[in-house]
Amino acid sequence: MSKQQTIQAHWAVLFTNLLFGINFSVVKYISPALIKPFGLNLIRVSVATALFWLLYSLKPSKAGIDKKDIGRFLLCAFTGVAVNQLMFIKGLTLTTPIHGALLILATPVFILMLGFALRSEKITLLKIAGLIAGISGATLLILSREQSNIGSNMLLGDVLIIINSIFYAFYYVLVKPLMQKYSPVHVIRWVFTFGLVMIFPFCWQEFATVNWQLFTTAHIAALFFVVIGATFLTYYFTVFGLQHLSPSAVGAYIYLQPLFSALISTLYFQEALTLNKFVAAALIFTGVFLVNRKKPST
Repeated sequence: MSKQQTIQAHWAVLFTNLLFGINFSVVKYISPALIKPFGLNLIRVSVATALFWLLYSLKPSKAGIDKKDIGRFLLCAFTGVAVNQLMFIKGLTLTTPIHGALLILATPVFILMLGFALRSEKITLLKIAGLIAGISGATLLILSREQSNIGSNMLLGDVLIIINSIFYAFYYVLVKPLMQKYSPVHVIRWVFTFGLVMIFPFCWQEFATVNWQLFTTAHIAALFFVVIGATFLTYYFTVFGLQHLSPSAVGAYIYLQPLFSALISTLYFQEALTLNKFVAAALIFTGVFLVNRKKPST
């Protein structure tokens, strides 16, 4: 792997998290008011799937999947597209952008917990302390009784975001071996294709009820950003990053999402930055820092 590829991978992952951070507020702008969350998911996944196949057609390579890898591809589709996307959009429509962005920070913590379970990560006191801090911060955020005019059911929304984070952690771990064998476009094309089949029965009804006449130019632009920017580009850049960087390195960039989300949400939605949010953020950031801290070499 060349130095240039490593630098490109870091830039790709940085841009991905910028798009994700903005996406927390953009989704709230159009969903659920104009389009219900599952209907939005069907648009996101179907358009992204078509674009990934178009991207493949421009530079065709190996099209199929080895039989022994089909199960892993299906698991990646289930964890990284089906459950992850359904829970994320639904949860975000119920909670606030800052809550959602802070809870997404739990993903590296869940990656570590998965590493413990698979015995690919060593259990240390530092990492245990990080887990406790991260989970405490997420719990504080979920249980805080905050009044908000942009979160209709914050408790349920926060829980769904946590479920999203858990399944995305599984996706990070499951997709990494595929990156060593197939190209990023090949992996993400099939992951989205299988994921589209999985979500279609759950999403079609809400998609069919969309009243497109209510959409203004600004709404169309927001939908374009969610589908192209925060779905197609982010997933492609993520698998590109995972091809050249470790899952923990890619996961580290997730720290930037709350910053971008807080800036947009505070300016546009006037979402308050309360003491609970600062304390929860401090605990979560501390937890993520500790679980990713490496022992100095001697």
